[in-house]
Amino acid sequence: MSTCIFCKIISREIPSEILAENEYAISILDLNPIHYGHALIIPKNHHKDFLEVPGNEIGGIMSLTHAIAHALVKTYNLQGFNFFSNNGEIAGQSVFHFHIHVTPRYPNDDIHFQLSLKKYPDGLMKETAQRIKENISSIK
Repeated sequence: MSTCIFCKIISREIPSEILAENEYAISILDLNPIHYGHALIIPKNHHKDFLEVPGNEIGGIMSLTHAIAHALVKTYNLQGFNFFSNNGEIAGQSVFHFHIHVTPRYPNDDIHFQLSLKKYPDGLMKETAQRIKENISSIK
């Protein structure tokens, strides 16, 4: 896509710090990192979000994500890291070309995920699982 910033990075129209790449994805340093070393893994083919990524590309994307996570742990002697992807505007996606973030974590780094955990009332967990299972078979 001619206006997509990630497509421009992949085609080398825009400079970036490329960490690694394979047939399916490229990894770069995030321009606005949570912590230094915060990396992005971006499919080489333009897909708006995770659900648009074809199954035959997922393995290559995750393989590169795995390699980058290992490299970050070794580089920074990390005790942990996060990897995540925002899918859809409501989830915080700001660039609509699927990508995965891998960011180092440190003790007392003041990053918190505010969660409000729920409990399933009687019977709802089983009903929810059944509804999801019915849709799994319709996935391409």
